[in-house]
Amino acid sequence: MTLQTEFNFMLPHGYVDPSGNLHREGVMRLATAYDEIAPMKDPRVQANPAYLVVILLSRVITRLGELEHINPKVIEGLFAGDFAFLQDFYRRVNELGHARVRVTCPECEAHFDVELNGSGET
Repeated sequence: MTLQTEFNFMLPHGYVDPSGNLHREGVMRLATAYDEIAPMKDPRVQANPAYLVVILLSRVITRLGELEHINPKVIEGLFAGDFAFLQDFYRRVNELGHARVRVTCPECEAHFDVELNGSGET
């Protein structure tokens, strides 16, 4: 068995860059301990601990549409729904190691796992 270290996602709304282009598809990698520790030195985090997640997401998102660089400004520009999605996606892949959820069929009551895409749909 190989360890999956990168996870594809699709933002529910998408990031609109300064030129008006929409970017929805992306890739998030697993976080390292350093990814979670390094932002603590950032003055923005020291002034406002809530900013930690902005820096953290900018470190672990390796691709978002056609953007060349993912930085805190990009994360700041996300719609609130996309930001919330990415926080949940980060937690899911880093704590659970996958983007699956356990569901139950409403008709036969069978239980099975499904892989989520970025909009929360399967």
